[in-house]
Amino acid sequence: MNSYRKRPTAFPWPPAILVVAVVTGLVLGHNAPFPLQFPMARPLGVALLAAGMSIDVWAMMALHKARTTIWPNRSTSHLVVNGPFGYSRNPIYVSNVMLLLGAGLVLGNMWFVPLAIADAVLTHFLAVRREENHLIANFGYKYEAYCRAVRRWI
Repeated sequence: MNSYRKRPTAFPWPPAILVVAVVTGLVLGHNAPFPLQFPMARPLGVALLAAGMSIDVWAMMALHKARTTIWPNRSTSHLVVNGPFGYSRNPIYVSNVMLLLGAGLVLGNMWFVPLAIADAVLTHFLAVRREENHLIANFGYKYEAYCRAVRRWI
């Protein structure tokens, strides 16, 4: 049996990457300030934080309603294609990037910009590709059709 059928990965990479990025951004901002300031930076940051949190909550509600896990290292029991998953196959990961960029703008900390990019790249290679293999192993043609209809990120 394909190992991806049981679960996509043994470790919940995306939330760990997000936490490490936030802590790293705060430490770097404190020890090696790299200012990010321009007119309307804070309001834009607040808007990104609010949008990111809204997408996270919306996606988690869709997963909960479908009675499947929100944890990226656990096996999914249902293919969720509604709610934010109708716009992006990875809305939680998109919102993670939005949260990092929003935090950088609100805090005036440029370090969060490269950390947001690193978050997206690491999440793609450590989680998204493995999750896709898990979903194709479990849902086959239904997942392939979903992939043709909905973009991976945005």
